[in-house]
Amino acid sequence: MSDSCNPVDVFKALADDTRSRIALLIAKEGELCVCELTAALDLSQPKISRHLAQLRSHGLLADRRQGQWVFYRLHPQLSPWVVTLLHGALAANGAWLGTDVARLQAMDDRPVRCC
Repeated sequence: MSDSCNPVDVFKALADDTRSRIALLIAKEGELCVCELTAALDLSQPKISRHLAQLRSHGLLADRRQGQWVFYRLHPQLSPWVVTLLHGALAANGAWLGTDVARLQAMDDRPVRCC
């Protein structure tokens, strides 16, 4: 995985506002499902799914299925420099995600994780 994470691909994947928000929310929370992302970003499920597919295809995210839910997390073999970049961006720009985080925290029926 780390060999395929060249800077051009990573920055292309994160160049979109929605994909950046998704990646940073997942970096902050550790793992989120599609329904949590749709609630947090106030966007449709198909739109969120398209962006998740792009982040997955660039090697930034991995997913796992649990019953009816699909959970997304940073890829476990993601290059350390990318993880550092995401956490640094999150630390320096946490307020940028404030509305998204508030919507996520206000979500009533968040799925329970077994793992």
